[in-house]
Amino acid sequence: MPQSRHLATELPGPRSRALMARKTSAVAGGVGTTVPVFAARAGGGIVEDVDGNRFVDLGSGIAVTTVGASNPAVVAAVQEQVAAFTHTCFMVTPYEPYVAVAEKLNEVTPGDHAKKTALFNSGAEAVENAVKIARHATGRDAVVVFDHAYHGRTNLTMAMTAKAMPYKSGFGPFAGEVYRAPMSYPFRDPEGMTGEQAAARAIAVIEAQVGADQVACVVIEPVQGEGGFIEPAPGFLPALAAWCRQSGALFVADEVQTGVARTGDWFACDREGVVPDLVVVAKGVAGGMPLSAVTGRAELVDAVHTGGLGGTYGGNPVACAAALAALDSVERDGLLQRARAVEALVTGRLHALAARDSRVGDVRGRGAMLAVELVGADGLTPDPALAAAVAGAAKAQGVIVLTCGTHGNVLRFLPPLTISDELLHDAFDVLDAAFAATSTTTASAR
Repeated sequence: MPQSRHLATELPGPRSRALMARKTSAVAGGVGTTVPVFAARAGGGIVEDVDGNRFVDLGSGIAVTTVGASNPAVVAAVQEQVAAFTHTCFMVTPYEPYVAVAEKLNEVTPGDHAKKTALFNSGAEAVENAVKIARHATGRDAVVVFDHAYHGRTNLTMAMTAKAMPYKSGFGPFAGEVYRAPMSYPFRDPEGMTGEQAAARAIAVIEAQVGADQVACVVIEPVQGEGGFIEPAPGFLPALAAWCRQSGALFVADEVQTGVARTGDWFACDREGVVPDLVVVAKGVAGGMPLSAVTGRAELVDAVHTGGLGGTYGGNPVACAAALAALDSVERDGLLQRARAVEALVTGRLHALAARDSRVGDVRGRGAMLAVELVGADGLTPDPALAAAVAGAAKAQGVIVLTCGTHGNVLRFLPPLTISDELLHDAFDVLDAAFAATSTTTASAR
């Protein structure tokens, strides 16, 4: 597929409009879409729609196609496995690819202790199973999560998720024994607050409102995803992990969005040397196929009785084959280094944008997981309308940009790690123009 942006028709084109009419008639209204075009194929950093329009993909299917859309090695592995068998259920007649994925995740997740892995289908399912393991291993009930967290759409993970709309509104009552603590949010915390101080603030809430001896696990995204790509201040995660060790709670890293090279390390926890008790993996792990995992200390994972973990499709052989190819691609193609190169290029463009537009309140993130938070004239009030306008203007010119944040005022950038510098510069040229088109005021250089 040509790795270039191309608009062949108006957006959406006639075929996409016809398909959208069918979608409206046949698909549940609660299933929304971000871009009003229908994909026909995708490759590398490009998505092509049914009308022949090619879009630069700065979303990667929400951090899924990390090794590039339709990665040739992933496609070949899937084709070979499909020809062999598509399903037997690992709990009935097991197969080697499941074991191989577990071995690889045991190897690359943080820490050199003995580990074991269980495979599932989605990030939310894996988060739920991490909680199951933590409760079973500790004999405790309470689960601590954080402001702005996103952990999924199942009943338990909705309780763990902070944002009401569209994820929780009207769907309660939710699972109990879930408690929320304040997150380290450098852009909005008091000036000068360190990570250690932010952790002390969170720990004080946990100890006062939950009780240290009641906590089964503390579950946290090392860099928050849907909540706004919030990267906690240095020292926050290590301090929380240390408190968990002292209190007997398990430290669970939800690396669904941050894992598998997305942030320039195998896992975001690696940056500060944090070693979780359990790590949750999904999204980019299988190059576009549905697969998730919980990897953790062997004695904790093995605390669950036989039959207590699993599922009909968990660790599907086709998804496992894709995962082995995707994980190999990270190493073979130098994608950890590439993620850091993407960070340098994109943050350079974003800081230049911020220097000339005061509506960009914050530039943050790492690797190929980057964001800008958009604010009003006071430099702090969230501006979700601007985020929607900029994202819409970019999409109209063939660049897929996603929004996020508790207030919807954050633009997030999740390009595949295989994307070229040329495509990135083209996409951010479009973004610059989108900001200029929505500008009502200009700012002097900061």
